[in-house]
Amino acid sequence: MKKQINLWEYAGDILEQVGTAALVTAKADGQVNPMTIGWGTLGVQWGKPIFIVFVRQSRHTKALLDKNGEFTINVPLKGTDRKAALGFCGSKSGRDLDKIKELGLTLEEPNVISVPAIKELPLTLECKVIYKQDQDPAAIAKENDDRYYAKGTPNEGDYHTAYYGQIMAAYIIE
Repeated sequence: MKKQINLWEYAGDILEQVGTAALVTAKADGQVNPMTIGWGTLGVQWGKPIFIVFVRQSRHTKALLDKNGEFTINVPLKGTDRKAALGFCGSKSGRDLDKIKELGLTLEEPNVISVPAIKELPLTLECKVIYKQDQDPAAIAKENDDRYYAKGTPNEGDYHTAYYGQIMAAYIIE
């Protein structure tokens, strides 16, 4: 069962949790893949509620997002401990294994889009990409470029794509 929510009443909780960790889930070619995120923002663009998620160029999730153009944001509720699942989804690639199966997560049918929600992280935003933008390395402040994309590190040159997802549905899985 899903309880529809007023997105703006939960905005603080969503952003607080995304700053710690949440999941973005993508689906294409029959594969569902959740990935841990720690960056994202909620707002309004072109008169529509949106969630912007940032995904590195190298991530398997990026390939799925580019194919399907839809995603869910899956947020744990306060007081629930999902550190193990969030850690696993942030350290393993969907290219190599089925994270849903490995973690025993329960997929919930979506209301509007094709990407399922994850019952164990019940606060869900269903999003349809309405714009995407690759980061321009020349436009990134040096301090941020040095910190997140430094030469000689695994993230060297692995910039992000910002996916602007129109929020098509917002609910809590009960």
